[in-house]
Amino acid sequence: MTSINVKRYLNNWQGEVDGAAQYRALAKAEKNPQLSKVYTNMAGMEEKHQLFWEEQLKKEGAAVPKAKPSWRARVLIWTTERLGPSTVLKTIAENERVDKNMYTVQIEAEGTPLTADEHLHDRVLDEILNVNEQGATGSYLAEIEGRHKSVGGNTLRAAVLGANDGLCSNLSLVMGVAGASFSTHVLQLTGLAGLLAGAFSMALGEWISVTNSRELNEREIQVESEEFDLNPEAEREELKLIYESKGMSPANAQTLAQHMTENKARAMDALTREELGIDPDEKGGSPMMAALSSFALFSLGAIVPVFPFFFWSGTQAIIFSASMSALALFLFGAAGTIFTGKPVWFAGTRQLILGLLAACITFGLGHLLGVSLS
Repeated sequence: MTSINVKRYLNNWQGEVDGAAQYRALAKAEKNPQLSKVYTNMAGMEEKHQLFWEEQLKKEGAAVPKAKPSWRARVLIWTTERLGPSTVLKTIAENERVDKNMYTVQIEAEGTPLTADEHLHDRVLDEILNVNEQGATGSYLAEIEGRHKSVGGNTLRAAVLGANDGLCSNLSLVMGVAGASFSTHVLQLTGLAGLLAGAFSMALGEWISVTNSRELNEREIQVESEEFDLNPEAEREELKLIYESKGMSPANAQTLAQHMTENKARAMDALTREELGIDPDEKGGSPMMAALSSFALFSLGAIVPVFPFFFWSGTQAIIFSASMSALALFLFGAAGTIFTGKPVWFAGTRQLILGLLAACITFGLGHLLGVSLS
């Protein structure tokens, strides 16, 4: 029983080490000083939890390891430092949501603030993700002004999924043609054609999606502008109610709503963010940047299975293509555990098996088709 307890304590301890390090990284990268302070406070709470589990380990006579973030935490910290908090915040929030009840069934946590703190972290992150920061962010963050940009999304997740799409689709295509015993030259052309066709398709789809989103947002902003012109008092009252729903007192909500609607430009900025949930500076993002990103990420994965055919031929090229693709499949599957928390070997092997299964099926169908046509 002691060894089981030690293992559980170590898992709890490592989770708190990771959480503290991630919140420290968020605080350092966050440009809004008030929001940075929130992250710093959350890091401090995680460090107190870390000390609690260290004490439990000592009671069991177990050695306390040197505090070091796990590889998942290091990846998230690295991404935070280079791409900003918004790229990883959703992942961290999802992890907090999954783990918020982990201490409810652990007897050592009874009578401690551990569970309440974890629930608080979940609520705070949810508040940050769902609020547009324009004067107020609810009862957990008080009144935050500054950036006026909502946070959310997950760039890292999109990158992994985009590259994985390119890898799986082009691997199946190349193996299907290879099964039909075509020449190396044909396989080169097929791989590049599959890469370009898939990348352009993904890019166009993303461009259309973001463009439609922008046009819809622009239409909603135009309607809101017309409503403000017709009845500014009604819009002021709506803004006041929104602020109240986020935890502000009626008096403060009234004062802030009055201030924000004193001129139309400021009023439209507030109404667009608070009522419509749209960032007027972004309006849904850049269609061109979204298209280019999709094109690049799909191409990154799609080049892997075709690359060996430019240096080798015949069976050797097929073996190298399958081997490189297998490694990439495992790595993309493992990368996904950053978001899911699943064991690396389980997720990587699952992705490897499914990807190679699809490649084997298309190879077999290609072979049967090649034989039937010959």
